[in-house]
Amino acid sequence: MDVVFAATALLFLSPLLTAIAIAVKLTSKGPVLFRQERMGKGGQSFTILKFRTMRVQDGPLVTARNDSRITQVGRWLRRAKLDELPQIVNVLRGDMSLVGPRPKISDHQAFELICRPGLTGAATLAFIEEEKMLVTVPEDQLETYVIDVLHRIKAEVDHEYALRSTFGTDLMLLSSTALHLLRVRRSRRVEMMNDHIRQSQPS
Repeated sequence: MDVVFAATALLFLSPLLTAIAIAVKLTSKGPVLFRQERMGKGGQSFTILKFRTMRVQDGPLVTARNDSRITQVGRWLRRAKLDELPQIVNVLRGDMSLVGPRPKISDHQAFELICRPGLTGAATLAFIEEEKMLVTVPEDQLETYVIDVLHRIKAEVDHEYALRSTFGTDLMLLSSTALHLLRVRRSRRVEMMNDHIRQSQPS
């Protein structure tokens, strides 16, 4: 299922992937893709692929919603989760699956994964608005909070799901994630329309 889905998705999404790549390249300096070593099943590392959403500069590894390094295009990609699309290639390679815990860097991995990491998962769906939540955490405590508290909670959620997961529950997770992203895009279009109306009204 992983291979069939990934191959089909790459075929149908190729125009969108090309358009995003062009937008990233034209609006900020740096590579189109962001590459980083992440932890996979059994402690094996692999290179994850994402569309680059931030300016190429040093900074903390944890990213909050209002991070000044995020580009204008990157902010939109993150909101719609489109920056994750290149990971379809990771699924084809066998590094990842459709459903599983989100892969993390070694310093942020709370427990060794008993299954392949995924595009979406139980904790991913539960904390899908994570960046909004992190805005309330003081900047000097952000990385500590994410590593010591949030990642451990998410690891426990994913581990419990992995122990009882079935083909049916995986399909439910995939559909729930897709429905959430569609709602986010619709609300964003309404938000942009309202902004346009407000700006066009005489003061």
